[in-house]
Amino acid sequence: MKDRTLLWLAFHLTFQASPGAGRRALGRFHDVGDIFLARPPDLAGLGLPEDASQAIRSGEALVRAERELEIVRRKAYTLLTLEDPGYPRYLREIFDAPPVLYCAGRPEVLEDPAVAVVGSRRPTPYGRALAEKLAGELASRGCAIVSGLAVGIDACAHWGAIRNGRTIAVLGSGLDVLYPRVNGGLAEKVMERGAVLTEFPLGTQPLQRNFPVRNRIISGLALGLVVVEAAERSGSLISASFALDQGREVMAVPGSVMSELSRGTNGLIKAGAGLVETWEDVAGGLPSPWREKLLAQREEKVDNNRDSLSEEEGRLMKELPADAAVHVDELAERTALPVAGLLALLLGLELRGLVVQHPGKLFQRRI
Repeated sequence: MKDRTLLWLAFHLTFQASPGAGRRALGRFHDVGDIFLARPPDLAGLGLPEDASQAIRSGEALVRAERELEIVRRKAYTLLTLEDPGYPRYLREIFDAPPVLYCAGRPEVLEDPAVAVVGSRRPTPYGRALAEKLAGELASRGCAIVSGLAVGIDACAHWGAIRNGRTIAVLGSGLDVLYPRVNGGLAEKVMERGAVLTEFPLGTQPLQRNFPVRNRIISGLALGLVVVEAAERSGSLISASFALDQGREVMAVPGSVMSELSRGTNGLIKAGAGLVETWEDVAGGLPSPWREKLLAQREEKVDNNRDSLSEEEGRLMKELPADAAVHVDELAERTALPVAGLLALLLGLELRGLVVQHPGKLFQRRI
């Protein structure tokens, strides 16, 4: 008998462009291996394109899978199939669970209870601060944070989780085509503390059509999904729709009625989504026993980084808001510190994860 992972990978590569045909094939054949022993009449009626059907009959489907599997193993990636015990429990339950997942990093994190945090690619300082705060406080209590590695709220959620716990990034491309490139360093950190995950084969480019497809995995991995900031037409609302279809709890952070980025989140709350102000609100929306386990950890976490601030650093942190960004010149006026010394202090605080710098020498305190 051929390697089970190889058979599932061959199935995945052959049927990925025709998921409906794949579901019909799994319903018709007793075992995934039987598909690759099928005669032409057995494959008829699946709705499979002729080139894919020919690849099965000729054996090319298995040859392609062997080549892919060799590269996967050489790169030390992990493949998880639907029948593997390490395949994420909640993702397995969704209607269109991917037959194969490619994983870089630590696949054991996929067994942790998880919450998805998603939102705008162009968040406000308020949104950035809330995403990091929520992700960090949930991660510090043993909850993995799932997001999509995109710039904006996704990246903030990953960074917040990395400092306190574990996180999972779901790609709309192959593992060897990390996107966006600007978040390459973040992806490496995610792999150290969690996992980068995708259903797309190696070499798959980040095509626009891939991202709505990957959003079902983000929501499917999680017990609940939190939208931090989103416009009226937003990819984050697609994730929320998937979450509802999958029976997950959908929650949203309210925002200013004057902001375009609050239209989506405020609309979700109007439609019945849970309103989120704190991590306890998120925990309270999760199913048992996770709700009780998280809420039992209400005590404040000690932040050693803040305990070790110098007098000047402490004075500077008091002048830095968490929900807005302030220009370095304004900070110099507030603190009576020279700009050169102030920039050095800010750099040190940024390296310790206490301050975030925005373009134009604007600075914000992390919550």
